[in-house]
Amino acid sequence: MKIKESLKLYVKYASVCTQSIMQYKLSFLLMIIARFILAFCELIAIKFLFIGFTQIKGYTYGDVLLCFSIIQMSFTFAELFGNGFKVFSGMVKGGEFDRMMLRPCSLILQVIGSRFEVGRTGPLFTAIITLVLGIRHSQITWNIMTIWTMAAMIIGGTLLFIGLFMLEASVCFFSIEDTSLMNVLTYGAKTHGKYPIDIYGKGILRFCTYVIPYTLIQYYPLQFLLGKTNNWQLAFCPIGIIVFLLICNFVWRFGVKRYKSCGS
Repeated sequence: MKIKESLKLYVKYASVCTQSIMQYKLSFLLMIIARFILAFCELIAIKFLFIGFTQIKGYTYGDVLLCFSIIQMSFTFAELFGNGFKVFSGMVKGGEFDRMMLRPCSLILQVIGSRFEVGRTGPLFTAIITLVLGIRHSQITWNIMTIWTMAAMIIGGTLLFIGLFMLEASVCFFSIEDTSLMNVLTYGAKTHGKYPIDIYGKGILRFCTYVIPYTLIQYYPLQFLLGKTNNWQLAFCPIGIIVFLLICNFVWRFGVKRYKSCGS
C-alpha cells in the first residue's frame, strides 16, 4: 500500500474513532479534565521539590521543567497514535486481530488506527504549560540548533514509546495474558524520564543507553540543549531511534508469523 493511501486510510480511521468518542461528550470532557489534573499534580510535585533544593545534580528548576514537558508530550503523542498496541491483548483475546489479518491492509495501520483516542490528550495541556515555564526559567540560547534539538527529542520520544508499545503488543503473540510487566519499560520510563537520567546513577544510565535507548531522546540531546556541552552532534541522537523502531518491527513481524488464533 502506498504511503499516500495509507495516510488517507489512517485519517479515516481517526475520524471514525473521534466521531465515536464525541457521541459521549460529557465522558470525553471528564476524561480530558481528569488526565490533565493527574499530569498537573506531577508538575506541582516538582515545584514542591525545588522549594527545598535549588539544583538536583546540577540541573535547575527550569532544566527539569523542560525535561518534564518533553517527556510528557512524547508520551501523550505516543498514547494518541499508538494506543492500539497498548490494548492489543484485548484484540487477540476477542478475535478482532483474526479479522484484521483477513483484510488487504497493513496490520500495523489497522491496529493503531482502531484505537485513536483524543481523550488522552489531557496531559498535553500540562506539557505545554510546563514547556512555557521551563523556557522562562532556563538559560537556553534559542537558535536553529536548539529548536531542532527540542523538536527531535519530542518526535524521537514519541517514536520510542510507540516502539515500546509495539514490543508490548508483540508479547501477546506468545502469551495472550496481561503484559503488565512491560509497563516497567513504558510507564516506568515515562515516570523516571521526567528528570535527567544521570541523576539515578551510572547503572540506570547504561541500561537506558544499551538496552532501551532512552538516552538518545532524553539525556544526550538534553546536554546540548541546556548548554552543558558544545558537542552539536548530540542534537542528532534522536535519529538513532529509527534503528530501535526497525528492531521493534522485526519482533512484531516475527510474532505475526507465529500467531495462532485463540478464538473469542
